[in-house]
Amino acid sequence: MAASLLMGATPAPGPRSQLLEAMSTELTRNQQQLKVNGHEAPYFISYLVKDYESRLLVARYGAVFQDDDYRERKLGVDVRVGSYDFDSSVADSLDFGFSTSKGSSFSARKEGPLDDSPLALRTALWLVTDEKYKAALFQFLKKKGEDVYAVEDPKRAASFSRETPSTYVQPPVAFPFDREKWRKLAREVSARFNAHPELFDSEVRITADKATRLFVSSEGTKLITEETLYALHVSAVTRAPDGQLLDDSRSFYLPTEAGMPDVVKVHAAAQKVIDELLALRQAPAIVPYAGPAILAPEAAGVLFHETLGHRLEADRQDGDSDGKTFKGQEGKQILPSFLSLRDDPSRREVNGEPLNGYYLYDEEGVKGQPVSLVEKGVLKGYLMSRHPVEGFAKSNGHGRGQGTLQPVARMGNLLVDSTKQVSDAELKKMLVAEAKRQGKPYGLIIRDITGGNTNTSSYGYQAFKGVPRMVYRVDVKTGEETLVRGVEIVGTPLSSVNRILATGQRLGVFNGFCGAESGNVPVSTVAPAVLLQELELQRAMEGKDRPPLLPSPAAPKQAAAGPEAKGTN
Repeated sequence: MAASLLMGATPAPGPRSQLLEAMSTELTRNQQQLKVNGHEAPYFISYLVKDYESRLLVARYGAVFQDDDYRERKLGVDVRVGSYDFDSSVADSLDFGFSTSKGSSFSARKEGPLDDSPLALRTALWLVTDEKYKAALFQFLKKKGEDVYAVEDPKRAASFSRETPSTYVQPPVAFPFDREKWRKLAREVSARFNAHPELFDSEVRITADKATRLFVSSEGTKLITEETLYALHVSAVTRAPDGQLLDDSRSFYLPTEAGMPDVVKVHAAAQKVIDELLALRQAPAIVPYAGPAILAPEAAGVLFHETLGHRLEADRQDGDSDGKTFKGQEGKQILPSFLSLRDDPSRREVNGEPLNGYYLYDEEGVKGQPVSLVEKGVLKGYLMSRHPVEGFAKSNGHGRGQGTLQPVARMGNLLVDSTKQVSDAELKKMLVAEAKRQGKPYGLIIRDITGGNTNTSSYGYQAFKGVPRMVYRVDVKTGEETLVRGVEIVGTPLSSVNRILATGQRLGVFNGFCGAESGNVPVSTVAPAVLLQELELQRAMEGKDRPPLLPSPAAPKQAAAGPEAKGTN
């Protein structure tokens, strides 16, 4: 029986419902009639319509530079030939791309009508479905041919998971945008930077995005969901006297306009950026380092995201080009026993702070579910899309993608739990003690980080990189902290996370966007501070470019010269 979730009373038929019905009608027609004689008909079809509305305001130097609205509808069509066990699907990176190579230069447009026209939508879907079916047939025959040369694998997972269909209709979500209010705020906040010509570029960016998703599948799933995300970014750049480019920023992500930070908070954030950049310009650059370090909660979140989160995405346990870091490690120790890891896209917030990675259903129509990944250091499971891997046949609602890109298993809200927690003061004492034990003159505290990246493929080294922003050197004799700059975090994942000695007590939230094969998706990581026995930092790229030769015209005027300076007698 199909699972059904309906919020509130059944809504009266409106444009959303009419378009969903049109999608269902066209899908049924294609499922029943679409077939090339002598070949298989589709065994699975799904239609996705993504309706995007966006607002953008950008201010610099006290003036608005961009003020735009944007609207589009994108179509996503999945047509599969064969069976759940073995079908035509291939990863985007392996797509053979045959339709245009077989004599047809036609490529159906993937845009949907902005007008709420059921007929226009059906027509657009009809053309894309036709193209996708022909390509799927070609891919299926190609895969069957390639299979002749491959060694038979009795443990080979199915191509696509069987899932219980769902019906869900979310009530419409309001999408207000007080343009005059945000224009005024953007102008005022961006003007603060005019008094600091050393910061030669800065920006205040305010965005509001709404995505309405309509989804139907031949299995019977029917979904209508709406999501809004408001964001405010304050950023600036400068150069140190030695030429190194320095940047700093503050970002706020909220699901509603009402939750956006007030004027006082935004001005305070801008002042923080100014103060930190001015301090970084004067901070000494340090040499490469390998030794004990504390990562503040937000920075620790990036560490877990890059070293573990990506490697626990199930799609990376499959395919010849993937490193398969944890394949076959289920039930084995991969982390210190005091650490546990889970992902919960159904979690809306932590300690009152909204989480970017919250969603109801993933891009394949499966409800987002909490997943225990690591329990007391032992690997328990993976983030699953509808692409099964050995030992894991079902999705847990983590098939995600940007727009209508092919979904793959991705993180949502990654949550780190620890049973070995100490206060911040005690964590610093442990840092100093460990540095002394290793004979180091100092340890490091990394309090802020811009993000990171990692390599999970079988080509090249299994490594990760983090870009720290506020790094402090802690003298082992005095405990004094000194701001430093000029380094990047590097390391190998398994070595780094297994050198965590203890964690802090306060949880921090890192909200942002993660880029991978299926595009950029909103994510969050919630983690405590961590003390690592050893962290390696390499020298950051050194810039030698001169800053602007003349002062900014917005810079404060110097006092007028006296009579002596004018050469009068």
